[in-house]
Amino acid sequence: MTVQSQITASLVTPVPHLARSSAAHPVVRLSLLVPCFNEQDAVEAFVARVSETLGARGDIELELLFVNDGSTDATLPKLLRMQVEDPRIRIIELTRNFGKEAALSAGLMEARGDVVVPIDVDLQHPPEVVLDMLAKWRDGFDVVVAKRVNRDDDPLLRRIFTRWFYAIQNNVGETHIPADVGDFRLMDAQVVRAVNQLPENRRFMKGLFAWVGFPTAVVEFEPHDRVAGQSRFNGYRLWNFALEGLTSFSTAPLKIWTYIGLAMAVFAFLNGLYILIRVMFVGIESPGFASIFTAVTFLGGLQLIGIGVLGEYVGRTYMEAKRRPAFLVRAVYEPDHD
Repeated sequence: MTVQSQITASLVTPVPHLARSSAAHPVVRLSLLVPCFNEQDAVEAFVARVSETLGARGDIELELLFVNDGSTDATLPKLLRMQVEDPRIRIIELTRNFGKEAALSAGLMEARGDVVVPIDVDLQHPPEVVLDMLAKWRDGFDVVVAKRVNRDDDPLLRRIFTRWFYAIQNNVGETHIPADVGDFRLMDAQVVRAVNQLPENRRFMKGLFAWVGFPTAVVEFEPHDRVAGQSRFNGYRLWNFALEGLTSFSTAPLKIWTYIGLAMAVFAFLNGLYILIRVMFVGIESPGFASIFTAVTFLGGLQLIGIGVLGEYVGRTYMEAKRRPAFLVRAVYEPDHD
């Protein structure tokens, strides 16, 4: 596959006086934020590709910020060996595997660049697209998101589920999340500071990135094949990911049960009124045990679903109330410039 790097219409028009000219920013400090979990087969190819694409440019001062998210393979030793030869590499080691959202948060706390770009180490996110992002950043946009042009490589059910998620999220949620946009994006340092101020422990990064706002542009790209490994997002994890997004940025799942309860109460009242009138004018009918059983189980199922939705929110409130950090850092490995 080839990179299309086609820049689409902007989401928000930037303020002209905020445009960043090349004269004012002759060299931009760029931090590539790279979460890693058991990626020993991909890190060397990633660094080589980035060096070829971005490393030789005189207008970019590059920082490769790897977050080792509790890898159990040789990812960390390999990164440490590479750091000896490449002083652009910095490594954050977490105490265990906290998940990609926590790894991104840890990297945002340590990134030093004028702009920060989270990017996957498997090279599905083409580094060439970063150049288009920088061009839009110089035009004055504080955020430049990368949008996938197609999902043909995804299974059919995953594509359908993804469309449903964005449709539901953006109709009931308080924050609009652009469809087919992931963590691959450019953020100005000001945006990074804003995200770092958010205190959530349960972090749905797509939502947090969208919530902070700032003038935003879109760059389209076509994802490449993985250089190594395979996706760890199975159906179960994607379902939990969607629940995290819906419950983190909307109370609609709670409100809807108020209307369901009201509708069932009205239905029960009207049905009782109908039975009363029928008994008065027609007479008493034989008891319908099947209908009673169906009604009881149906209402019981609705109640259990409602309790489950309530439990999702109570559980998240409980986890936030503990005020545990989203991640713990074991060590930060800085390059030896000497």
